[in-house]
Amino acid sequence: MRSSDDVRHPARRALLLRASLGLAGLPGLPARAADPARAIAVIYPDLGEPFRSVFSTIIEGVEDRLRGRVASFAAGNNATPADFAEEIRRKEIKVLIGLGRSGMRVAAGLASDLGVVVGCVVSVQENEVRGFPVHTLAPDPALLLQRLRKLMPAVKRVHVIYDPRLNAWLIRLARDAARAEGMELLAHEAVDQAAALRLYAQVLATADPPRDALWLAQDSTTVDDNAVLPLVLKEGWNRGLAVFSSNVSHVKRGALFSLYPDNLELGRSLASAALRALGTPRPPPGVQPLRETRAAVNTRTAAHLGLDIQSRLPTFDLVFPAP
Repeated sequence: MRSSDDVRHPARRALLLRASLGLAGLPGLPARAADPARAIAVIYPDLGEPFRSVFSTIIEGVEDRLRGRVASFAAGNNATPADFAEEIRRKEIKVLIGLGRSGMRVAAGLASDLGVVVGCVVSVQENEVRGFPVHTLAPDPALLLQRLRKLMPAVKRVHVIYDPRLNAWLIRLARDAARAEGMELLAHEAVDQAAALRLYAQVLATADPPRDALWLAQDSTTVDDNAVLPLVLKEGWNRGLAVFSSNVSHVKRGALFSLYPDNLELGRSLASAALRALGTPRPPPGVQPLRETRAAVNTRTAAHLGLDIQSRLPTFDLVFPAP
């Protein structure tokens, strides 16, 4: 039990709070960061529903991890760093969490003066990461392939078609993840939609179900919802080829399964990254996949592939078609 002296003495009270939040071991942490919620702010895109609720839940997770309210700012499409610099300075913010493209743009413009953590970005090129970590919404390939292994242990090869300008970093992670699961990743590069369509036609014609599966990454060049997705899902269905995706909306249309963000946990994770950015040295820059996930499955596709999905339904958070 804490003594009354511990509670009354400001320095001891600050040390207790630092320890409870896991901050005591961070060298160079500013003294005022004993109340870290006051030193951290969130900037997010000024969008309507359903996006506003998503950002609200992420902020709720940030505040839950920090055990206090944080300053938050809505950024419009034309927002600039200068629009927020004075308010951030007045509030003595030390680390800024930028959500989405608008949040990333503003936070990046202030990165010379503040610690910056970016999250909730669908995809980002590695050359856009300038001195701070970026947590994308691309599900960690390790989590996707672990899920695939549990559903379809006979799969030995996974095909993916990707734009190296967008997803070279993700494919590096996927190769390691595939090896860990005893699979081979066959990654095909395409820099435009025409090349992607040719590669999909080749893969769909030569794949060997159930030994092979096709992964649709979050890739705006190679995974178009209008031109690519209908072709892939139709031919995958006809050939009995498992198609899984990094985009949860594809499951509703017929992909076998996907992973999607757990927004509350994502907020907690971003808060933990912001706490590290309060310390010295700051966390290294780089692109990171989404590890705070929920899972969706299409039971009609699973039945078509001959999978016994009923016993596994409790491990999924979203089921299509709706029961």
